[in-house]
Amino acid sequence: MIVAGFGFNAQARVDSLLEAMALAGPTPDGVATLVGKADGEIFARFADLLGRRAIFVAAVDAQAQSTLTKSDRSIAAHGVGSVAEACALAAAGPGAKLLGPRVISADRTATCALAERSER
Repeated sequence: MIVAGFGFNAQARVDSLLEAMALAGPTPDGVATLVGKADGEIFARFADLLGRRAIFVAAVDAQAQSTLTKSDRSIAAHGVGSVAEACALAAAGPGAKLLGPRVISADRTATCALAERSER
């Protein structure tokens, strides 16, 4: 199972999320972001467009993840090195591994990272 985790700001558009996901790699089985992002409509619209359920990760679960990226801005705002990486790992579940560091959309409003968990 592959989960795409996303971080994004208020200026992000659905196209920003789509671009970041395309840059990250293979099409995921699920999409995830922080619970706090549930207040906005963009992520729900994005998940609906993909035909995927939106997974909202609690901050405490994201903060328990070890990320490849260590963004000072992300650490200050959310307590994690990368929202995208932490959400991907948390949503994919125990034993999940990142497929690489987060990628950033061209407009710099969205990030995406993929995590995979073996189904064994």
